[in-house]
Amino acid sequence: MVLDYRHDAACGLYCGACDVLRANTTGSIEALAGKWGVDPDDLICQGCQTDTIGVFCRDCGFRECTRSKGIAHCSECDEFPCDALVRFRDDEVPHHSGVLRNLEEMREVGVERWLEDQRARWSCPRCGSSSCWEDTACVRCGSPLRDCRAEEAELDATS
Repeated sequence: MVLDYRHDAACGLYCGACDVLRANTTGSIEALAGKWGVDPDDLICQGCQTDTIGVFCRDCGFRECTRSKGIAHCSECDEFPCDALVRFRDDEVPHHSGVLRNLEEMREVGVERWLEDQRARWSCPRCGSSSCWEDTACVRCGSPLRDCRAEEAELDATS
């Protein structure tokens, strides 16, 4: 059975850089669940734009809000950027810091182009394997990567 994964989240996160989604695509859910001490069933996810989402995104207000408005992404909303999205961007989670920029890029270049750009951004420049937000080195070849903390620092420097 071939599963259909979606890597574009309503809030502007790139699900392709999520540890949970990567564990699903690589068949390593059991290992990640053991590492995090959670039930493997809670990590079954195909991406935020699908009906099969992991425990960490099940109560997402952005997902619920966009679905209730019949839109796919927050950038399509008349209230973009809303206070909730700005608070999300400004919270203590480093990979949230780029959501407004990501949503603006989606609006400018389209979702498919944005996804292509994100796939390239979250891939090892040496071997091409996918990386996650927190990865500082490639899991396949060990090459250094620009993780979400480095990206957040770059965003802060340009603000």
